[in-house]
Amino acid sequence: MSAAPIEFSDDQAVAFDRVAALLHEAGVDLEADLLHPPRGDGGAMAVVGKAGSGKTLLLAELYKALEDAGVEVVSGDYESRKKSEDRRTLAILAPTNKAASVLRLRGVPATTIHRILYTPVYDPEYERIAEWLTGTGDEPEIEGLTEEALARAKAFYERNKSIPGALAVAGLRGSDFITGWKRREEPLDIGFIDEASMLDDRQFQDLKEIFPTLLLFGDPAQLAPVNQSGAMVFETLPEDRKLVLNRIHRQEAGNPILDLAHALADPAVGFEAFEHMVEEISKTDERVVWGQRVEVDLMARSPVLVWRNNTRIRLINAFRNVHGAPEDSLLAGEPLVCDGIELPMKHRKKRLDLEARGLIKGAQVIYLGPGRKPGFSRLHVMGAEDPQVSAASIVKIEKPDEEEPFIPFAARMGAAFLHGAAVTIHKAQGSQWPTAQVFAPDIYAAARMGRVEAGQPLWKRLAYVAITRAQERLIWVVRNRLAKPNGPLQVDDLRAAPASALTLEMQEESPV
Repeated sequence: MSAAPIEFSDDQAVAFDRVAALLHEAGVDLEADLLHPPRGDGGAMAVVGKAGSGKTLLLAELYKALEDAGVEVVSGDYESRKKSEDRRTLAILAPTNKAASVLRLRGVPATTIHRILYTPVYDPEYERIAEWLTGTGDEPEIEGLTEEALARAKAFYERNKSIPGALAVAGLRGSDFITGWKRREEPLDIGFIDEASMLDDRQFQDLKEIFPTLLLFGDPAQLAPVNQSGAMVFETLPEDRKLVLNRIHRQEAGNPILDLAHALADPAVGFEAFEHMVEEISKTDERVVWGQRVEVDLMARSPVLVWRNNTRIRLINAFRNVHGAPEDSLLAGEPLVCDGIELPMKHRKKRLDLEARGLIKGAQVIYLGPGRKPGFSRLHVMGAEDPQVSAASIVKIEKPDEEEPFIPFAARMGAAFLHGAAVTIHKAQGSQWPTAQVFAPDIYAAARMGRVEAGQPLWKRLAYVAITRAQERLIWVVRNRLAKPNGPLQVDDLRAAPASALTLEMQEESPV
């Protein structure tokens, strides 16, 4: 059964037509599905709108239209060597792995800006699988891989558009199919950049050098990058190059969470008036909760959102204390956040193994227990296709008033983690949870400071980003208190399956 056609709002339809006209000038005719050689520099254009305005839907539909027209999608994890001279290409990028993974889960083959600059070189034998998955080759026969393994790879790729992830599902490691890395030498063609509010000026200039035609998607109400003086790069574009989306799509009209987020745009609304608004809505709608204390049970799956780093550290330690967590180890069920992969350059293949299993920076992880080898952890990667994994880990737990973090255990190199019971609002950009707890005393502290970013009070930007992380329910915590847990930490709700070992014997190798 075919999917129902997408019904655009008026502003989305106008934006789609304006982008189509831009692409037509660059030689891509979406209406007739015709491709012509590039016709010079199409320049940069931005699609901007607040939370729920339909930016991601528009991006996805433009991607489908370009793919249907025959434009080749260039991925950071694989690029076919079978290139025609007159090919037209599209790359869909995001500033972080976390933001790119959100798009991939929606079927949009996004990658990071950095990854598009450094692409892997595949072993010719396994490149045949990549060509088959991307539609440029026939189904291969590979020694050691069954038809069932290839079918798993194809099913994964159709959902996630990740070649390394598909090969990992088939039972391969990055060290099997990646022989090296190369820096991209030739410029690309059309670039879509999601979460463009996170771009800094230097990244924007680099992108304009790579892509003659560039389309930015961003939220002007979010927090700007550090050292950007509160301004987003798309704000420098001429007015006729900025397309504004207004209608709310993501949630039904009248949803109190988005009503609160959009109320922050009123210059007359101060912090006290806004809190009163939250309290009044909480009396009539269960989707907004006036919280007298932080719900500790929720912290194991949905972090408390804070502004100040010392608040984050205090809440994390309070969470561990109330659960009786020992100082020299972790309890099964403690939440972690991946803080990156700490590997020397020669281990790029092993980095790909970890990333293919969902261990990307910003990934939410639940600790299941120690692995079989020193420094290894059994982990559940939230939202991953195959979430159970055992990997070399470096766990860091920060302590109040102490400069150096406490490290309960660590491999010499591997996936690095911070505790995930609380995160800063800046770090939360690009993520969402069914229920989000916002620590209001921190927002109040920002309001008392009186800081302003690009004409908007900082507290309003913080509140906006924090509120829009909630998909279904918002808890506005007004007191510096922690509720008692209803029981010990649990992992029973996670899929009970043996953790697939990533055979990365990193702690046995000499450090570089």
